[in-house]
Amino acid sequence: MRPPVIGVMGPGQGADAATLENAGQLGRLIAEAGWVLLTGGQAVGVMDAASRAARDAGGLVIGVLPQDHAQNASDGVTVAIVTGMGSARNNINVLSSDVVIACGMGPGTASEVALAIKAGKPVILLGCGAGAEGLFNKMSVDKVEATETPDKALEIAGELL
Repeated sequence: MRPPVIGVMGPGQGADAATLENAGQLGRLIAEAGWVLLTGGQAVGVMDAASRAARDAGGLVIGVLPQDHAQNASDGVTVAIVTGMGSARNNINVLSSDVVIACGMGPGTASEVALAIKAGKPVILLGCGAGAEGLFNKMSVDKVEATETPDKALEIAGELL
């Protein structure tokens, strides 16, 4: 049986310090649980923080890159999947994840959460704010959970799996 794949999505450029700290904790916790981390793979923001922390904790990290090369991949990525698809790769991120955790919020993250809801994937919002929580809960009340701590996000993910 394959280990669960947990997609951690969040802002790249412009991610604040608290969001990056949460992302790092998520990456570490996912690796410690023996799960696979999937991110957007780039060496910036939530993708980079989660990937590096998971790798440092001995985890397997899949990075689904928007470019047609792996030059911008995070050093934390174990397996780089090069798509050349730009933002269209967001659908691959979502469909390849058993649970999607949005760590912080930005336009790309919002698109991934919406795609996850549409695909019937469980979604956890971590530190995304009441506005995002309200919007996404209107789309799918029973598929979206919200929390403010990485520990609680992993607890919820475990329950959803």
